[in-house]
Amino acid sequence: MSWPQVSARRLERAGLGRRPADGGPEEVVAAMCGAHAQVMAAGEASVALRLGGLTRTHVREALWGERSLVKTHGPRGTVHLLPARDLPMWVSAMSSLPPGRRAGAVSARLTPEQDEQVVAAIREVLAGAEMTIDELSEAVIAATGPWAGDLVMPAFQGMWPRWRQAMALAAHRGAFVFGPVRGRKVTYTAAPAAPPVRDGLSGLVRSYLRAYGPATPEQFARWAGGPVRWAAEAFRGVPLEEVLLEGRPAWVLAGDTAVPGDPPRGVRLLPYFDAYVVAGQPRELLYPGQAAGRALAGGQAGNFPVLLVDGEVSGVWHQRRSGNKIDVTVEPLHDLTPTRLRELDEQVQRVGEVLEGRPRLTIGTVKVGAHA
Repeated sequence: MSWPQVSARRLERAGLGRRPADGGPEEVVAAMCGAHAQVMAAGEASVALRLGGLTRTHVREALWGERSLVKTHGPRGTVHLLPARDLPMWVSAMSSLPPGRRAGAVSARLTPEQDEQVVAAIREVLAGAEMTIDELSEAVIAATGPWAGDLVMPAFQGMWPRWRQAMALAAHRGAFVFGPVRGRKVTYTAAPAAPPVRDGLSGLVRSYLRAYGPATPEQFARWAGGPVRWAAEAFRGVPLEEVLLEGRPAWVLAGDTAVPGDPPRGVRLLPYFDAYVVAGQPRELLYPGQAAGRALAGGQAGNFPVLLVDGEVSGVWHQRRSGNKIDVTVEPLHDLTPTRLRELDEQVQRVGEVLEGRPRLTIGTVKVGAHA
């Protein structure tokens, strides 16, 4: 397979091809293999931009009204939107991750036994409840012991209690999901009840390869946040077919070798941490030439919103909102043809529609640095 073939295939499956994706937010998030939502506004935009006519309000309704989406810790322990129907698969897959090494002094870390106590406490206190982080902290400390409240975790402007080291683990075990915002405060609640899935890891490998194949176990490990040995074992549990991507071995699901007949075409604006660029590999093909230096932050994808031209990162952009007005600055790395400029203007209008505002395009230098 050539890179243009793979790029066209991935764009089509990601809802970033010539036509909007089919279905609604739930189907789109499933096809993306999760939508990164550490920056919630960017997560909403990632989903809505793939669907014709939908806005951030439709994504919020799917999350908080219909509950067809859930917000929880996903790959790499980062916050994601996931389809509620697929949560048991994700819980099974993420629960299979071997314990990672925690940063910080040994005296500040939770022991494996304390991890288990915290996860059990979170599951118990959130049954039938919605709590802010302060309410949850008080309940977890009461259910476990004073050690859980020791202020040992360096945070943004202070110290967090010891028990919060286990938050991502608890989410991966299905002990909680995020609840609706209460005022300006995030809440946490019990995960929706569903029968457990025995081998969710195989299901996750299938979802990942449908979206981002051809890929290797090393690339899956980097995306999921697990060790390569764990990923290689997961690949062995799924029927696969080896292919060559620009001469290098990679894998797709058995029989899933079809590629579009046409090369990738079109202009897209993707927000912070869009799943397409975070998961897309090899990086040197997705971020060719000077794109790597401008749109990656220390090799990490997603820290800049990107301009995608014909399936490759070709610039960065930024939006600043004031009331209903949205100023969109796009910094292309190469001159755009008149046709590409018209497509870019259409994309800016679509961004305004998604964000429910009135956009204005400026082509110039983006002076905002990478997102932390």
